[in-house]
Amino acid sequence: MLILTTFTVYGQKVLHVGVVGLTHDHVHNIMHQSKRGEVIIAGIAESDPQLIARYKKSYQLPDSLFYPDLQTLLSHTHPDAVLAYNAISEHLAVVEGCAPKHIPVMVEKPLATTVKDADRIAALAAQYHIQVLVNYETTWYDTNQQIFEMVNQGAIGIPRKIIVHDGHEGPKEIGCSPDFLNWLTDPVKNGGGAIRDFGCYGANLMTWLMHGKAPIAVTAVTHHIKPSIYPKVDDDATILLEYADATGIIEASWNWPFSIKDWEVFGTTGYLHALNGRQLVKREKNSYDSVAVHPALYRDNIPYLADVLAGKTDPGNDLSSLPNNLIVVRILEAASQSAKEGRRIELH
Repeated sequence: MLILTTFTVYGQKVLHVGVVGLTHDHVHNIMHQSKRGEVIIAGIAESDPQLIARYKKSYQLPDSLFYPDLQTLLSHTHPDAVLAYNAISEHLAVVEGCAPKHIPVMVEKPLATTVKDADRIAALAAQYHIQVLVNYETTWYDTNQQIFEMVNQGAIGIPRKIIVHDGHEGPKEIGCSPDFLNWLTDPVKNGGGAIRDFGCYGANLMTWLMHGKAPIAVTAVTHHIKPSIYPKVDDDATILLEYADATGIIEASWNWPFSIKDWEVFGTTGYLHALNGRQLVKREKNSYDSVAVHPALYRDNIPYLADVLAGKTDPGNDLSSLPNNLIVVRILEAASQSAKEGRRIELH
């Protein structure tokens, strides 16, 4: 077994993490975090020789870091947590491998492709008392954290309508790797196209803003604007979430003119609009002002994960939490069903 040495950065323990999969392009984030000394990669589970060769060359990684599968990795080292960078449909297998060994898991968004898989993940987390967390880019946006604070402080009255726009020109158009595209555009491995890839962001933010409350019903419409590029999955989706006293609209697309991740929250006295991670505006009846944005407590997944594992932060129902993301998967599955069947889907 590999002996892991403990270091600290900014007074915080540097986590030793296992990495499962190299097919998700977000894995570059953990590679850069490792290069900066913010995290230590204890091992990488990947079976594809060309992927292994590519990452060895790009990041000067030693042969000793690689294992053919998760089971072999965990038989040689016991990381503080495992981070999954593989197809969404493979997240359950990662938790199944880690949970009996009491190893926490953080996956890239969304949690799972089906409610059945999500519920199984939750059952394993409860049985073995481990954290299972989900990483979204937008979780670490200063503006999103500030909107949440301001709404809860009554800055715009009672929220009545929330509109989230997420997406880009398309994964192929922006240059995603072939390995990423292979499963991102697969209806089983990803659960769908833009409806899952970017619908999850809006579902995540709305569930958080609604304090963990699931919508009453979900209605969705999808489009297949570029079938020659994405023959198997949708590339544009609009999802309507009905709450007792509010409405959520998620606009997810691989057809935006440029990358966009913003949201608007309309209340009874005004509205807030986060244009990106740094710019926030507030409008009331007789004013329209930029809001000074202060840094969020966490601006990265690794410090957050370290504090959760150290017991300094309770995920509760926050953006990375399992309760929030179980609802996200329910919303996405209902949205896919609604789009397929052309009807409103009630959540029970």
